[in-house]
Amino acid sequence: MARCLSFTGSADFLYRSFFSYSGLRSVKTDLHDGTTMHCWVPKSHKQSKPNLLLVHGFGANAMWQYGELLRHMMPRFNIYVPDLLFFGESTTERPERSEAFQAQCVMRLMEAHGVRKMSLVGISYGGFVGYSMAAQFPEAVEKVVLCCTGVCLEEKDLKDGLFEVADVDEAANILMPQTPAKLRELMKFAFVKPVKAVPSCFLSDYIDVFCTDHVAQKRELIQALIKDRQLSKIPKLEQPTLIIWGEQDKIFPLELGHRLRRHVGDNAKLEIIKNAGHAMNIEKPREFAKHLKSFLVGSSSSRHKSLFWGSP
Repeated sequence: MARCLSFTGSADFLYRSFFSYSGLRSVKTDLHDGTTMHCWVPKSHKQSKPNLLLVHGFGANAMWQYGELLRHMMPRFNIYVPDLLFFGESTTERPERSEAFQAQCVMRLMEAHGVRKMSLVGISYGGFVGYSMAAQFPEAVEKVVLCCTGVCLEEKDLKDGLFEVADVDEAANILMPQTPAKLRELMKFAFVKPVKAVPSCFLSDYIDVFCTDHVAQKRELIQALIKDRQLSKIPKLEQPTLIIWGEQDKIFPLELGHRLRRHVGDNAKLEIIKNAGHAMNIEKPREFAKHLKSFLVGSSSSRHKSLFWGSP
């Protein structure tokens, strides 16, 4: 029997078409060390616009996580949307799994596209990578937005009961669901009001498209985040930093947002979105975009202000 049409695959095709229509093109870059990075880059880079890097987290690919944001940011920025290693079309033969290595690869990717200065937005795991980029390359990263990202968690937080999961293996099983039941569990963690009564065939289709590639490597990425992590070893950022958090986040509890703001210090501001969970960029896209524009556009240099505020 012929396989039924993939709803997830069809939606992914529409996202690709939308990204292309919005002025981006899909490019693969060989970093010449066994690493290949895929990125959506501007079809036409405009020197009059600043650069904005959008870094995705676990779950559906970067297009699904940032699709709603494009219309708000494309008129104002040169947008770059990479696939992190082991997501989408980005891979490496290197053994490193740390967010620091991910950050180095993204920086090399941006340099390959001639981008030396940028602001960045990182969601969840992408926030770990974005934070590391800002710490390692302070001369390149101008402003930082961190969204529901547990950068300041410590390994002992698991034993202390800060999270609703007991250990790293349980967390990995939820973040990389292999059955409809586990995907439903992830939806309950990610959304305040998850969609109910989704047929199992749709959930299985989503898993086939997004959750079956590089499972072992992604598990290693999660393990590398937690192992021996201590707040005292995390560098502080120098850049202006906006932290956005869903008030009811069950994956990275709001306490980690307050901890992150205290750790960064006076350079950081925390915005809390009410009635939103970990996937607040999907649950509350307008509020999410409003905070981003206020921070990234409203505080832009005077050289760009007339352009920004004259845009729709």
